[in-house]
Amino acid sequence: MIEESARGSRAELLDVHRLRLVETAAPRLTPEERFAMNRVWDAKVRANPSFFDGPVLVCAGARREGPDELTVSWVRTTYRHFALRRVPFATSWLPSFFVSVLQPTDDGRLLVGRMSNSTAAPGRWQLPGGSLEPPEGDAPLDLAALHRHAARELIEETGIDTRPDDLTFWNVTRAGNGGIGVLFRAPALPEARLRERFEAMAAAERAQGREPELDDIVLIHSTSQLPLLAGPHADYLEPIVSRYEATAAERT
Repeated sequence: MIEESARGSRAELLDVHRLRLVETAAPRLTPEERFAMNRVWDAKVRANPSFFDGPVLVCAGARREGPDELTVSWVRTTYRHFALRRVPFATSWLPSFFVSVLQPTDDGRLLVGRMSNSTAAPGRWQLPGGSLEPPEGDAPLDLAALHRHAARELIEETGIDTRPDDLTFWNVTRAGNGGIGVLFRAPALPEARLRERFEAMAAAERAQGREPELDDIVLIHSTSQLPLLAGPHADYLEPIVSRYEATAAERT
């Protein structure tokens, strides 16, 4: 069972083959928590006006249902909720619920991107992806919705346009702070096409006066190359690359 007591532990892969998603009620904030959250959020927006308080999902918990099935409880909130992480006495904050995409090249390397200075994690190396958003109207949050969200994140961050149905559910990761990430694998593409798509996306964003979410990409084949990426890394990057490297070796 994966509980919030897992905060501060090492990130890991959960080896999940089936996923069940259940909406639950958000925790009630104390007046002190809400005041502190708003103060931290307002300070962050003043420092970076590109932040916006849009709708987002967070993870309220996850539990095993047999050896290879995971039930994830999720909550509707807004990005302001993440400011609670900076409130030392807060007990009501919940970690991220996100998708990430493994985008390989046709020679087996893996695309890793660096977050730009306009994001909440400037300079951090990670896979393309992002926090989940609530489904529209009465639409369910199911695996098909996660496929669509992952495809949208991939094109927004890298310019690579992949149909949701062409993404393969790959695994689930638990970050060190308890966040849950659903991982998808995209079809392999030639390096030249990946770089062409990324450069066209970045140029289009800058032409609109915006910084792209990823300001650089690299292609790696093993964890031995991770230390060469200067700057912070998402804590779940190393176990993902390690597993990807191992499965690639098994296929050769």
